[in-house]
Amino acid sequence: MLKTAVVGAGNWGRNLIRTLAQLGVLAAVVEKDPAKRLDLVKTYKNLKIYADLPELLNDPGIQAVFIATPVPTHYQLARAALLAGKDVFLEKPLVLSTVEARKMVELAGARERVLMAGHLLLYQPAVQWLKQYILSGAAGELRILSQERLKLGRVRSNEDVLWSFGVHDVAVLLFLVGRPPELIEAVGQCVLQPQIADDVYVHLAFKGGVKAHLHVSWLWPEQRRSLTVVCSEAMLVYDELEQTVTLHRKGISAGLTARDLGSEVVFRGSAEPLRLECEHFLRAVKERKTPLSDGKSAVEVIRVLEGASEKLRRSLTGQADLL
Repeated sequence: MLKTAVVGAGNWGRNLIRTLAQLGVLAAVVEKDPAKRLDLVKTYKNLKIYADLPELLNDPGIQAVFIATPVPTHYQLARAALLAGKDVFLEKPLVLSTVEARKMVELAGARERVLMAGHLLLYQPAVQWLKQYILSGAAGELRILSQERLKLGRVRSNEDVLWSFGVHDVAVLLFLVGRPPELIEAVGQCVLQPQIADDVYVHLAFKGGVKAHLHVSWLWPEQRRSLTVVCSEAMLVYDELEQTVTLHRKGISAGLTARDLGSEVVFRGSAEPLRLECEHFLRAVKERKTPLSDGKSAVEVIRVLEGASEKLRRSLTGQADLL
């Protein structure tokens, strides 16, 4: 029977721990905080609790490791796990640079280990449905994708809103378009802390004329999590909060007149993508197959984030020069 471990019992780590326990594959947890270790002992019976990663890596019974620690620790922890012969699931973002991401992909390949990034939204049934609907051609030619991820809080001081909120959305955009962008632009504002952007707009251009836009903010009065897909024959709106996809039979004709034949909800999704994501990784480990959000796809996500961050830095520097 496949046995897994979780490294990090913070907010998201606890979600992984609970899900893997429900799936019957959780065997161990690594957590430095004594209080959190004590809480785990009380909650989960017959669970091995380690204070440090080396103790876990020396356990031959653990085949796969889920890492949910602060992002700056990802590279060293995942590298150690891969070198120890473990398959690795790494929460988003995989790492903080394409250089480290490529090194990790190369190491996983050399060790013949499964490496998967925790790009959770790719495992939402609604996103999978959208991908198939776009490929079917039923909505016509893909033209525009526009995403919003906006809310008030949780503000971070070690990463900006783009790296905190935008990773999942960039992964979805690349998945739906099916290729990396040719052009990356980004602008934003640092309101609450110097050098930490709170509100960011990213614009991507793809070969073939497809354009994508992303707006992320943790300084917004209303919570919005939605994706709008504009095609030549119809438009679709994915409401992540409601887990619905609405088809709008709308468009502009060759004569530049508006066409509106109504709209309807065409898909109602699931609110359990984490379980689906974990099951996907476990299947990849058992069958030795490449997962959907593999290391190579994660490299492209990080490349876009890096490119957007550089354009954002330039725009913020330009704003400062004008003052």
